[in-house]
Amino acid sequence: MRRREFALAAGAMVALPSVRAAAPAELVVGQVAPLSGVLASTGAQMVLGGRIWFDHVNAAGGVHGRPIRLLVKDDGYRVDDTVRLTRELLAQPEVLALYGFAGTANIGKLLSDGVLEQGGAALVAPYTGGESLRTPFNPWIFHLRAGYADEAEHMVQQATTLGLKRIAVMYQDDGFGQAGLEGVRQALARRSLPLSVAAGYERNTDKVEDAARRIKDSDAQAVIMISVNRPTAAFVKRYRELGGGAQLYNISVVDPAEIVKLAGLRNAHGLGICQVVPYPYTPTLPVVREYHELLKRHAPGEAPNYTSFEEFLGAKVLVEGLRRAGPNPTRGRIVGALESLARLDLGGITVGYSPGNRVASRFVEVTVIGSTGKLLK
Repeated sequence: MRRREFALAAGAMVALPSVRAAAPAELVVGQVAPLSGVLASTGAQMVLGGRIWFDHVNAAGGVHGRPIRLLVKDDGYRVDDTVRLTRELLAQPEVLALYGFAGTANIGKLLSDGVLEQGGAALVAPYTGGESLRTPFNPWIFHLRAGYADEAEHMVQQATTLGLKRIAVMYQDDGFGQAGLEGVRQALARRSLPLSVAAGYERNTDKVEDAARRIKDSDAQAVIMISVNRPTAAFVKRYRELGGGAQLYNISVVDPAEIVKLAGLRNAHGLGICQVVPYPYTPTLPVVREYHELLKRHAPGEAPNYTSFEEFLGAKVLVEGLRRAGPNPTRGRIVGALESLARLDLGGITVGYSPGNRVASRFVEVTVIGSTGKLLK
């Protein structure tokens, strides 16, 4: 409704122009994601998962009446670009928190360069399970997912339960891949088993020919891949073409649909993929039903996906932190609010943090690409 304000000037009442009520200030959240390069399809799903929850919250009136604005930057999965873009975001006082970054090496550089500490902002739900980001403890990163060590233990446990004891690792030769490799080494050591062979590939490429040949020649019974979409698909395809018959597993950061598309169903069939959030395709849990409903409403045509579901959960955690930080949140208040989330029910999934804990969940299970290309539990 329009209001008129009046001021007394020169002894007379003078009407001033009508003034509309100011729009509520936005709550700005920054995200740096790989929207180009080898992880582009994953990056798109990361952004989508958060966006549908933020859109839902805004449609319902925002947080304390203030709308959320997600400010997204593309780093192409390049470490230097992650650092540069994060500094640019944190230089803007209106950016209150960070959300949904990708890459162990990328985020590790933010820590080693002091970027997060200098900015004083929480980073919520990064798409990585790197142990170097969890130990030693740092107060800035609020992990939603289990770590790569948890995933490695689960995959080794499944393989050895099946009687497979000659286990090889194909890994990305950077902080991400080395974290997963170390997790596999430790899991094997707990069972007094040697690692058959470890074969790396260069980050930001899909040049895996040498790795495929080395692992094929090792006669491994199982191969655990610590790799992202394109090099994973390239390895699966080439390893099978060479006649490799081992059971293949991959850590959680891959998109099964992308693997099937790039490697071919014949090669990808039977690939085991570790997961760190519950199965998102069948709406059995309340939060999965909510996720399906909001996908249809805010992103019609988009299919359920593990990556978007994980970041959907992360967005729910962040919004609760914004809510608990009060009507005038600061970066510091949001950090304090997030660490107060001792037991947060997201809709059948309970997560939690504390002043001394920044890992919300240790959930891990293995799924398999079925004969039709669908992911099966």
